Amino acid sequence: MSTAIINISSLVTNDPSLGEGPLGLVQDAAVVIDGDRVAWIGESSKAPATDNAVDAGGRAVVPGFVDSHSHLVFAGDRTAEFNARMSGRSYSAGGIRTTVAATRAASDEALEANLLRYLGEALRQGTTTFETKSGYGLTTHDEARALRIAAAHTDEVTYLGAHIVAPEFADDPDGYVALVTGEMLDACAPHARWVDVFCEKGAFDGDQARAILEAGKRHGLVPRVHANQLGHGPGVQLAVEVGAASADHCTHLTDADVDALAQGSTVATLLPGAEFSTRAQWPDARRLLDAGVTVALSTDCNPGSSFTSSMPFCVALAVRDMGMTPDEAVWSATAGGAAALRRTDIGRLTPGSRADLALLDAPSHVHLAYRPGVPLVSAVWRRGVREL
Repeated sequence: MSTAIINISSLVTNDPSLGEGPLGLVQDAAVVIDGDRVAWIGESSKAPATDNAVDAGGRAVVPGFVDSHSHLVFAGDRTAEFNARMSGRSYSAGGIRTTVAATRAASDEALEANLLRYLGEALRQGTTTFETKSGYGLTTHDEARALRIAAAHTDEVTYLGAHIVAPEFADDPDGYVALVTGEMLDACAPHARWVDVFCEKGAFDGDQARAILEAGKRHGLVPRVHANQLGHGPGVQLAVEVGAASADHCTHLTDADVDALAQGSTVATLLPGAEFSTRAQWPDARRLLDAGVTVALSTDCNPGSSFTSSMPFCVALAVRDMGMTPDEAVWSATAGGAAALRRTDIGRLTPGSRADLALLDAPSHVHLAYRPGVPLVSAVWRRGVREL
């Protein structure tokens, strides 16, 4: 069955050959979906005949958001930690241990139900592709089951046994690295596409992170890195060195870090929900963009430091507090996220791309930043099927 969405006031394609500017904006547009793919893009008055038609009523359409960094396989609640932090206590990596204990104690059914709850939230806000990680089990059994649960719902699954050193190895971090690069990796690699490490003071240093990423690569996993969130460190340059798809957070950067990202192929994925929720320093997106770095935006949805599943909220934060224009933020939340996942079939609306798109209750994509906190997504198509 083919469907035409007609009378679109402003269509973001992210294909400059189809329209105006980097967003490839098409005014008074239509999109034709055939099966799970986009079949045609153009002026609404020239749309070909289709089996079905949906009248957008002069509203805007954007590609489905691509959330390339999340932590959705978990149990428990950290409301008390958040409340304390908002009362003056700073965030530290150790808070993850609270979620580890709850996740280990939860059943598979409870973990999957929680995952589906947040995926539903994200879909209602326009997210059609998401990456998610393990990292709240920190035993071979619990990491592997987290990845199995995630893999039932997305192809973008990341092995993050190296989130923090497991409590049982507090006095033997090298022993934990040996586990993460050995038995645990053997059990987890078949369920994952990516390998990640939290390269940060209080988690893993540069040498440990390099060993973990290289071991993952030997098992066919592609690196990603939690880098330079809490302070300056080796994470960003390590990410570029090992050919990581993405260096995530990128809050505290030296000129050398920025130069490394600009000269390499690693995407800088910025996670403004974390800074918002921890009252931390904002990443300087303007500095990265002006240097020629590819920038993605993502939610970092997790129960400790960024408990939001809303990509529109992250777009608004990036515009308000990180120096991005509305066009740049929307691109980074769609095509940028796709680049961070090394995907060319999502994050854009062009003939042959996957038919993932969101209809906004607004005349322009700019309203995503102009009207923060307002539920603007009124309909979502994922793989050509209307989900909302």
